Amino acid sequence: MQATIWHNPECGTSRKTLAILQETEGVVVSIIEYRKQSFAREKLEQLFRDAGLTPREALRTRGSPAEELGLINEASSERIFDAMVVHPILVERPFVETDKGVRLCRPQEKVREIL
Repeated sequence: MQATIWHNPECGTSRKTLAILQETEGVVVSIIEYRKQSFAREKLEQLFRDAGLTPREALRTRGSPAEELGLINEASSERIFDAMVVHPILVERPFVETDKGVRLCRPQEKVREIL
């Protein structure tokens, strides 16, 4: 099984999710450090759609410039998507995609739903 994780190595939950993936037999992991290699808008939209999340639900407000950018009370998904592409730190992490679906793995055990 192929798994892709959008990973932030500074995040404990992201590191724990990656460890679960690496410890699971038969899983080949692709790691995208999304703060170095930002999201393509189309991919971000697909991840959210497949995970059943809105941009508002996946907006990281703590430790991000969300407040400074006026996104805390933003109603426009388009504006949030635009900001996430420019500032990938705004995307809550980690996202994992496998053949079985996409999950925002908070808590990290959610990754098991798609393994």
